[in-house]
Parts: sequence; structure tokens; C-alpha cells
Amino acid sequence: MNRELNPCSHASPLRSRLLQLQSRFTWDLQQEDVDLDSLSTRLQEHIKLRLGHPGSVALSCSFLAYVRYLQARPEEAVSLLNQSEEKTREYFGEESERRLIVVYGDLAWLNYHTGDYTQSHAYCQTVENILVKHPTSSSSVLHPEVYGEIAWTYLKFSWAYYTKAIECFHKALELQPDDSEWNAGLAIALYRTESRYLETSLDIEESPAIKQLRRALEINPDDGVLLSMLAIKIATYQRHQEAKDLVEKALMIDPDNPHVIRYVAKYLRNQGNVDDSIDLLEQALKKTSESAFIHHQLALCYKRKKTAEQRSKPFNNQSRHKTNIHLSKSTSLSHDMYRANKLFQKALQMLPESDKGICQFFHLCYADFHYYHTKQETEAITHYTKGLLLPIVKWDQKQCAKRLKQIAEQRLSKDENDGGAHSLLGLVAKTQGEKKRAVEFYEKALDCDANNDEYLSALLNLRMELQ
Repeated sequence: MNRELNPCSHASPLRSRLLQLQSRFTWDLQQEDVDLDSLSTRLQEHIKLRLGHPGSVALSCSFLAYVRYLQARPEEAVSLLNQSEEKTREYFGEESERRLIVVYGDLAWLNYHTGDYTQSHAYCQTVENILVKHPTSSSSVLHPEVYGEIAWTYLKFSWAYYTKAIECFHKALELQPDDSEWNAGLAIALYRTESRYLETSLDIEESPAIKQLRRALEINPDDGVLLSMLAIKIATYQRHQEAKDLVEKALMIDPDNPHVIRYVAKYLRNQGNVDDSIDLLEQALKKTSESAFIHHQLALCYKRKKTAEQRSKPFNNQSRHKTNIHLSKSTSLSHDMYRANKLFQKALQMLPESDKGICQFFHLCYADFHYYHTKQETEAITHYTKGLLLPIVKWDQKQCAKRLKQIAEQRLSKDENDGGAHSLLGLVAKTQGEKKRAVEFYEKALDCDANNDEYLSALLNLRMELQ
């Protein structure tokens, strides 16, 4: 790495230049206002599933880079910012420069914090060159692309920044009133902030969120997320046929988008179609298994279903159990760990042993809780294993197998003589019908721990089955 020989003589003037940049390092984002693990999961899902407006993957990469910096993972942060630059140029071509102002600003700050002052100076100069090449009407006015990136960052960072996001989207729209991205962003921000009281208090005039959703859809009529949001809003005005038409169009346009699915599912639940809502949410959960929103919506659905069932005799306890499990999961994803653990313990005590499907789903969720949140790997392995050995719901079993392999591979990357990790891979291979491969893993486990009766017993049983 090329560093200044005497960084102290350069750091103060350089910092003054850095403070003039538009960057996530200068937007007053307070780390205590957000859970970094949750934000990281959401951004990774956006990147993996390519969700959002065109070019949004680049924005998610640059935002995730800032999260990685806060998590003390600067090398990953640099890699993500480089990816963001590459994807921005790939999508926007000759129009890329103004959209790279924030990326280069973040790179300047990141290199400053890692001590590479020469590279930090270079990125500062790159930003200044772009601003000279593309001037705004005054020094106090930013480019609409910058206002837009600030707004998206505030919107995704925390609910506490929603008002700032709305202000920035408005500023972007003052400069580019017909831009589909800024109009969509403002519509989403207003949808999230508008109270239900406001919706129901207006007898004739539509709410600001509805007006903005309609405006955004005039520009981009094929945005499935906006269509499903508008359906939820106008249903409160008793415009049921229009809402139904919007939902059908949203599902026709973007049937695999988990964000579309979750809003349509919310609309269906509001309309009393609880079973259809559950079906859609379960479908979305297969794409975004760590979505607190989806688990919360499922908990609400099963709670409503449980209430309805309790009015009939006899009623089905399955809804009660699924309510408890999804409520526990959504609480853990909201990072109230103490309450989440209490809810999981309550669900465990009520778990019906005769319903293997419910048991399997519980063990998957409880294992995820320990693996992702409490970091108790032993507990996670215990419950993933229980879920794996219940071949009821193939998708749930596959998720248990996937997580166990992930744990084993992570452990082997640190210690290739970890017998426990080899045995986990053996167990997964056996349940997937790959018995010869399972034998190889258990042999490796015994090579690491020759006196382990559990590994020996599993190996002998497999050899007998193969005879």
C-alpha cells in the first residue's frame, strides 16, 4: 500500500478536504440508530435478488461497504466500493460520473481511515474534477443524483431518518421532477411515514402518499412494488375493485419479487383472505428467510386464523404454534434478544410432538436465532440437526442442511482437523442419500478423533447399509 511517509503533516489539510465531500462519512449517520447485522442482511438480499430501481445494486454495494467499515472490515468495504463503481459504469455508461461522486467520496474517506493518505488525496481530486466538469447552479446546490443517494441511504438506514429522506427526495425532484427513481423513492417514504389515522380521516381527498404513488406510477406504470403499495392504501377508501385490479397487475408484472409478494400478502390479510396471504408469505420467505417484516406478517396471519379457529369446536392448535414461532422469529430479527428467547422457550414448551412439520419449522427458526443472533453455535447445531432429521418439509430440511454445511466449512477453514465439522458433513451427506460420501466424511472425523464412539458408530452403520 502506498502511504505518505509523514502522514501527520498531511492529515489535517486532507481532513478539511474530506469534510467538503458528499459521503456517508459526512451525513451524520449514527451507528446507535441501526442494527448493523440486520441492515447488512437486507442490503445483501437486495444485491442477491437485484431488488429496487435500475442501478440499485450499485447503490446497495456502496451502502454495504459503509456497513462493512463500521464492522471493522475495511478490505471488504474497498472491494464493495469497487464493485459499485463497476456496476454504475456498466448500467449508466457515459452518464456515470455524477452518480460516482458519493462512491469516490466514500473511497476517499475509507483510505483516509486506513492510513493511505496518497490514495485518499487522489479520490478527493477525482471528486473535485467531476464537480468542475459538471457544475451546479450554486455551491449550496447538489446534483440530483447526490440528493437521491442521500435520500435512499436515509430511507434504508433507519426509520429515524425518514423525514430527512423525504426532504432529500423533494430536493432531487426540484431539479428532475419527472425522474422515475426520485418519484418512486418519495412515494415509498411517504407510504412508510403516513399514519393510518390520516388515511381514514380524509373522506374525499386522497392522502399525500396516494397522490405520490399515482404520480410515480404515471412515470413507471410497471412498478410492482408501487402498485401493491397503492392497493393497500386505496383499500382504506373502500375502492376495492381498483385495489384488486392493482394487486392482479402487480403479481402479473413481478410475481417473484419478495417485496411485491409481501405487500400483496398484507393487502390480502387486510381483506380477510388469510390463507392466501399465508401462501404468498411462505413463498416470499423462501427468498428472504431473514425478513422481520415477513415473519411479523405471518405471525399476524396465524394470530387471526387462531382467533377464527377458536370460535369453532374443535379448533386446530397449529395456528397457535405457528403464531408463536413467527412472532419469536420477527422479534429476534428486531434484535430484542431477551424477549425473543422467552418467546422461543414458550413455543418450545407448547411444541406438539405429533406434528412433525411444526417441530421441524420450529427447530429451523430456533437454530437460526442461535446461529445469527446469540452466536451460540452448539445450540444452533443441535436444532439444525433435529430439523434435518425430520424429513417432512423438504425446503425446511434443505435449509437445515445448508446451514450445517456452512458451519462445518467455516470451522474447517480455521482447522482442517476438526472432527466435529467432518461429522456434520457426514450427517448431511447421509440424509441427502450420499452414503459413500458420508463414509468418507466419518472416516476423516475418526482420523481427527480416533476414540470418538459417535463417529465410529455412524461409520459402522453406514458400512452395513452399503453392503
